[in-house]
Amino acid sequence: MRLHHTLYISLTVLMLGIGQAANASIPPINNSPTLDLPKLLNWPRDIEPAVPDLSEPTSNRINDFHSDIKEDACDHIDIVFSTAGNYYMVLQEFWQDRFLVDNADVVRSWYYTTSPPISLEQILNADLTIGNLRIRCIPTVVAGPRRLMDQLREQGLIEGEPEPILRNRGNVILVKKGNPKRIRTIWDLGRLGVRVVTSNPDTEAGSFGNYSSSVYQIAANNPFYGGWYARYFTAEVLFNRVFNSRVEKKWLAGARIHHREVPFSVALGKADAGLFFYHLARYTRDTFPEKFDIVALGGTPDDPQPLPGNNIATLFVAKVMKPNGGEFTERQKLARDRFVADILSEKFTDLLEDYFLDKP
Repeated sequence: MRLHHTLYISLTVLMLGIGQAANASIPPINNSPTLDLPKLLNWPRDIEPAVPDLSEPTSNRINDFHSDIKEDACDHIDIVFSTAGNYYMVLQEFWQDRFLVDNADVVRSWYYTTSPPISLEQILNADLTIGNLRIRCIPTVVAGPRRLMDQLREQGLIEGEPEPILRNRGNVILVKKGNPKRIRTIWDLGRLGVRVVTSNPDTEAGSFGNYSSSVYQIAANNPFYGGWYARYFTAEVLFNRVFNSRVEKKWLAGARIHHREVPFSVALGKADAGLFFYHLARYTRDTFPEKFDIVALGGTPDDPQPLPGNNIATLFVAKVMKPNGGEFTERQKLARDRFVADILSEKFTDLLEDYFLDKP
């Protein structure tokens, strides 16, 4: 077995060459993941998908809700919140138990989406489809990473400066209960028998960039130790083994919303290891303790101390300005102002620690 492993390492080095230095740029990805999806019926839809579209292509959860909410009906929806969805568990408690309770005099009708950041398309196109449901409303408030905020600001779609609302605790590896593949470090993701699942690089470019960059940077800052070939097993070699491998189904991805799809793939699908934000992994493990374990990338599963190179992300909130000089109703502006004030207050901050997040 050791000889076979040594031969594989040697062949890999011959094929990929010596890795770049730890401070080099991340290699390009010239590969595509295998989509890890359940084999369910993908029913035809009533309507053409809008941009953005949040339909998960194998789900039948929304196909029997048929609706088209037109622009003029949007004036009667007091608040529409479009947010990156990875803190959905915090937002659910905050929204139901604090924001709505304290603002019942203003907020009667509402909706929010917890998905990959789709706010720019939602605002510009005034459209969103999920299965056979179409909603032609512009969000009044948005939350997401800095890159999204910069895009919105460049196009004059937000009011003032975005405000930070939360910071995560880096990335970890989500594995099956008992960790049957004995994954211990980032380097184990490069093993032949370990299949890795990530967010989709096309539909969730932000989180995928976070995860893929962390793989490279953690390896670059924390060299592999394990025999004479350690100097050949570089960050670039690891990165290419995961993301540019010729091994079939080595790299898997979901289709649309990774905070639902990565746990599915690890528990029931094809993956052995899922790259995941710590707070998502912790919530998933605590919700399904019989199905999952966590491999920390620095510290422990209960006390993460992210290794150098392990990306830590911050989310921001901003008030939306309608494109082309349009205006929200006075009630919508009041609801928007109250929501932003609440999410920046202790009403929201007090919940973060409960869900393994921090105030920036």
